[in-house]
Amino acid sequence: MNYNYHTHTFRCNHASGTPEEYVKRATGNGIKYMGFSEHFPYICRDGYEARYRLPTSQIGDYFREIGDLREKYKNEIDIKIGFEMEYYHGLFDTMLENAVKYGAEYLILGPHFIDEEHPGGVYAMTLTENEADYVKYADCVVDGIKSNVFTYVAHPDLFNYVGNEEIYKREAERICRASLEYGVPLEINFLGIRTGRNYPNEAFWEVAGRIGSPVTFGFDAHDAMSSYDGESLKKAEKLVEKYGLNYIGCPKIILLKDIIK
Repeated sequence: MNYNYHTHTFRCNHASGTPEEYVKRATGNGIKYMGFSEHFPYICRDGYEARYRLPTSQIGDYFREIGDLREKYKNEIDIKIGFEMEYYHGLFDTMLENAVKYGAEYLILGPHFIDEEHPGGVYAMTLTENEADYVKYADCVVDGIKSNVFTYVAHPDLFNYVGNEEIYKREAERICRASLEYGVPLEINFLGIRTGRNYPNEAFWEVAGRIGSPVTFGFDAHDAMSSYDGESLKKAEKLVEKYGLNYIGCPKIILLKDIIK
C-alpha cells in the first residue's frame, strides 16, 4: 500500500503530533501519495461551531503548513490538501462553496452525525436500535455519493445500529449500490481496526462483497505512528479476502478544481 488520503492534524482538537511527523512516518514506510483531510470547519445554523474540527480561525494556518510540507517533500511524496466533510441536507451547498473558497483540492465523505453537529444532534457511533436514525444516516451517505464531489466514503459502516439484522442489511445495500452505480469507493477504516471500534462491521462488508462495490483503504491517522499502520493493513487485507471485496487500491482523486468552476 503506497497511498493514504485520510490524515488529520492536531488542529482538529483530537489528534496529536506535527504534520511533518506524519509525513516522515509515511515516507519512511513507502507511502507515495498522501492527503491531509482535516475535519471540515463549519458553523451550524444556530451559530454553534463544532468543537472537534478545524477551527475556522486556523483555516489559513492549515493550508499554509501543509503547503509548505508539500514543497519541502515534493521529491519524496505527492501531498494533496483537503477535508473530511459531512453531507448535511440544507447545509451542503454552503459547505461545498466554502471548501472551494478555502482552497481544498479534494474531499472525502465522513459521516459522523445526523441532523447536524450541535447539542442534541445524533452521533452515529451511539449504540442504537432506532431504525429512523439509521435510515437518515444512510440517506446522508447515499446523497453524498450522488453529489459526485467526494473521492470516497470514509467508514461507511460507522453507524452503530444493533437492531433488526434485515434492516441493517437493507440500508447497507442502499449505500453499497450507490457506491457501485456512481463509482465512489467505500473505505475500510484503519482507525476502527486498531482501536477496536464497532467498525469495520463485517455484516456491512459482506453486503459490499456481494454487490461488488469498489473498496479502498484509509489509515485515518490521528497521530504520526498511524500514518502507516502495518498491522491494521494485514487485517484489512484479510477482510478483503474473506468477503471477496472489489479492492481497487489507490482511489482516483476527484479534484474540486476540475468539477467546480
